[in-house]
Amino acid sequence: MKSIAISGSVRQNVGKRDAKELRYQGLVPAVLYGGTEQTALSVSAADLKPVLYTADVIIVELNIEGQTKRAIVQDAQFHPLTDLVTHVDFLELFDDKEISLNIPIKLTGTSPGVKMGGKLVQKLRNLRVKALPANLPQDIEVPMESLEVGKSVRVGQIQLENAKVLNNADDTIVSVIMSRALRQAEQEAAKATKGGKK
Repeated sequence: MKSIAISGSVRQNVGKRDAKELRYQGLVPAVLYGGTEQTALSVSAADLKPVLYTADVIIVELNIEGQTKRAIVQDAQFHPLTDLVTHVDFLELFDDKEISLNIPIKLTGTSPGVKMGGKLVQKLRNLRVKALPANLPQDIEVPMESLEVGKSVRVGQIQLENAKVLNNADDTIVSVIMSRALRQAEQEAAKATKGGKK
């Protein structure tokens, strides 16, 4: 998994006025939990950009006043108008403690159904996966080579090593449906065949 180092400072005062002052300085109020105690801290808004504005799952090497803790962003709040990040929740990672995370889906290969003119419909962009931090995949590859028109790939078909997918096994990840152009072509072909039989 990708990781990024971010520096954080412990917050002495925790309140709305303090949070406003931090944001004015280009900092974001944050909290680190999951360990023995919860730590209120502040991190640079600029440092958070590569972590928040990506589909990738990124492990944060959080340096809090000389102590490094591994964490992931569990939740981030944004300002409704400016879209600037206003608060971040970091979940501390431990090698022996399982976590649940949304892992992005990566479609690989070419679907024969699409080549024939079918339409690709992707229902899920990521899957909820539970595993130890070391076993979390960067992404989940879904091969397309066997996807014909009318066929789909369901969650239950995904097999991960040392990790469990928490989504409903019957949920569709991706399917190839009959496009309007393909349906029209088939209808015209069927008419032509009928006409030729007379």
